Amino acid sequence: MIITIKSSKKTRVMKHRTPVLVNIVAILFILVFLFYMFIQNTSFLSSPYFWGTIVIGIVLAYIFNAIGALAENERFKQMTDEEKATFLKEKDPTIKGFSDKNLWRMKQFFESYNQNEKLSTLSRQLSWSNNVAIFSRSQSIEEMEFYTILAIKNNYSYRELDKQISSSTFERTMIADKKLSSVLKELPQNVSGVFKDSYIVDFLNLPHNHKEKDLQNALIGSLKEFILELGLGFAFIGQEYRVQVGNEDFYIDLLFFHRTLQCLVAFELKVGKFKPSDLGQLEFYLEALDRDVKQPQENPSIGVLLCREKNDEVVEYALSRTLSPTVISQYKTKLIPKEILKQKMNELYEQLENEEN
Repeated sequence: MIITIKSSKKTRVMKHRTPVLVNIVAILFILVFLFYMFIQNTSFLSSPYFWGTIVIGIVLAYIFNAIGALAENERFKQMTDEEKATFLKEKDPTIKGFSDKNLWRMKQFFESYNQNEKLSTLSRQLSWSNNVAIFSRSQSIEEMEFYTILAIKNNYSYRELDKQISSSTFERTMIADKKLSSVLKELPQNVSGVFKDSYIVDFLNLPHNHKEKDLQNALIGSLKEFILELGLGFAFIGQEYRVQVGNEDFYIDLLFFHRTLQCLVAFELKVGKFKPSDLGQLEFYLEALDRDVKQPQENPSIGVLLCREKNDEVVEYALSRTLSPTVISQYKTKLIPKEILKQKMNELYEQLENEEN
């Protein structure tokens, strides 16, 4: 069977090889016919020479089949993805999923994971569509590994994973990790990969000039989406959580418990730009939680000051002397362009390298 594959540049002719079993049957028929012609009876069937010839013929059939397979593979490698898809479809019409686009993705998948044993092992736990989303949109091995582990831990569907990639979760998490204060790094629980430098709350229908109460109520109204944005492990405890100190009542905007970190996480909301004075209130809440709310087996509480804007240099100065485990993040009602986050992450990496040198 001959298949002609036409492309814009030239026409390739691929000849399908005859199945090896067909060749063996043909060899058997020819040998039996030839032996019978010369001997004129069936006594040759008991001859060792006849059976030796049969064995040699079968071995040669397999050898020529292997040589043909190698030659066909070499010709197949030289084809474009479109030509390969056409060839496979013509060769076996029952085969599905070998379009030129899928073949290109399969090749990209192999090239991405072939040299990384850890990734190739993890990728088996994900669906093909999730794997495609990761390796086709990631720009580094670290990013692929991040989203692969994230998808496995959270059991993400394609749609949920796509949202994480589109919102640049990798960049936002890496930036936060690099900005962790010395206090957070010294905690008994490992907080790496838990918090983000910025949180995308595009699911909130907030007016531009909203107040802290508007933000708090909107987050509670979209609590499921907010917890998905926070990440795996966060469990909601309460809104306006009351702590009492010296017979006075104080209220924490939002209180969560993190199952992996085994600690309370207090969120203080600010609709303006971060000010160093904002830290004092959150530090007070963390002290009250650790003294009066935290269970003996739990780790020290962590605070997250979620503000609308922040100056990274001011944040770095403010956190340098604080003794409380605090994260200062900003919330965004629109997606941040990936290019901006990439640039910010690279600049931060360069700054840290210069400080180390």
